[in-house]
Amino acid sequence: MFFLHTDASQYAHFVFNAVKHKHGGKLSFEEFLDTLSRVARGSVQEKLSWVFALYDVDGDGRISRSEMLAVVQAVYELLGRAAVPPVLPASAKDHVDKIFDLMDTNGDGVVSPEELARWCAREPVLLQSLQTLDTVL
Repeated sequence: MFFLHTDASQYAHFVFNAVKHKHGGKLSFEEFLDTLSRVARGSVQEKLSWVFALYDVDGDGRISRSEMLAVVQAVYELLGRAAVPPVLPASAKDHVDKIFDLMDTNGDGVVSPEELARWCAREPVLLQSLQTLDTVL
């Protein structure tokens, strides 16, 4: 109901993959509740782990620039042009380029869980966001 005039399918796909623990394309109710509990009431580390899993699309333990771009583009599609200010597809790449370069402190072309945690620790707004479930990543 919140996103009637936008395309939520790609973002939903990324969220589903971040939530499911077992392979096979199914999500049990227990897994759903476990994840919901960790995201809503978990520690900052548990929330960061979930955010990392969302962006680590291929599950290799590293976030590539292309993975981050895919998720950010899905978020922009979810928000649609009705957002204020409007989000344009080209904005996603600019946003990712800026953030990715800040996160990838060792310059190896990928973001590790540790790099994500260090970056978030330096950004009080992000930490507050994690505490209120209003992630801005």
